[in-house]
Amino acid sequence: MISRFTAFVSAFALALGLAACATSGPQSGETEVRQGVVEQITPAQIDSKKPAGIGAVVGGIAGVGIGSLIGGGTGRDVAMVLGAVGGAVAGNQAQKKYDKPVAGEQIVVRVANGVLVSVTQPGSSGLRKGQKVYIEGSGEDARVVPR
Repeated sequence: MISRFTAFVSAFALALGLAACATSGPQSGETEVRQGVVEQITPAQIDSKKPAGIGAVVGGIAGVGIGSLIGGGTGRDVAMVLGAVGGAVAGNQAQKKYDKPVAGEQIVVRVANGVLVSVTQPGSSGLRKGQKVYIEGSGEDARVVPR
């Protein structure tokens, strides 16, 4: 009974982890492109897009796997539960350690109709104030590139 329960919990945790890792890939089709002039560039810190809790899920699954290698019977079940808990705690701590903000830039662009558009993107674009640029995409996927 206990081993069936731990197998179910392990399968559920694996499915949850895989669902958390799933991201939509590049979309095909048209992309909105606007043109404008850079008004301002300021350094920015961008939060990591890694889903919260994925370290705990992966650590818990690894802990169950390692715990299943220890002993037999009730001792094995206890080792799997302790491995799951210990792995989840360790995985969560590891994710916190490596889940640091990324350096980027907030770029304010004045588009042709006079509206200001602000885009925050990772890295250093090499752009300068007054430079003509394109804004590709919209929302969180928008990027500013030289014209």
